Amino acid sequence: MGITEIIFIGISLAMDAFAVSICKGLSMKKMDFKKAIIIGLYFGIFQALMPVAGYLLGSTFAEFIEKVDHWVAFILLLIIGGNMIKESFENESNKSNDNVDFKTMLILAIATSIDALAVGITFAFFEVNIVLAVSVIGIITFIMSILGVEIGNRFGDKYQNKAELAGGIILILIGLKILLEGLRLIP
Repeated sequence: MGITEIIFIGISLAMDAFAVSICKGLSMKKMDFKKAIIIGLYFGIFQALMPVAGYLLGSTFAEFIEKVDHWVAFILLLIIGGNMIKESFENESNKSNDNVDFKTMLILAIATSIDALAVGITFAFFEVNIVLAVSVIGIITFIMSILGVEIGNRFGDKYQNKAELAGGIILILIGLKILLEGLRLIP
């Protein structure tokens, strides 16, 4: 597998993290680059670590992981998205869901990187330079996550509650898409 394929895989894997980063940026009153970097690091590191874990697991657990990865991602994104929707209807004027605490970011990072675990398993079956692959995937995800926060923040300044509602809906739709793809109901 060449660098071109690895770059495209990295971009594909980063899309969920990018979308969630947009949602986090939507909730920020003003752009906070420290939080954007934290978000990028969580997503980038997890997107890089999950293929390593998948690579190490190899084919031993491939059938089991493929059976449940979409359910895990769906449930986590449903919970997080539902919470964002609920918070969008609260009337707190100083409310902001730009939380980047360990628990919040860990759940989001796992939810958006489950598919990278499956990709790592496929890496075990091909001739892949795993260090190069995970480095490229991590860097692409880091950059796209920071861009996502910035894009979300520009939109969110004007439409705080609507943006949080939209962000919650987007997370649920991403989870639903992952679930439907995992169940092979959509290509």
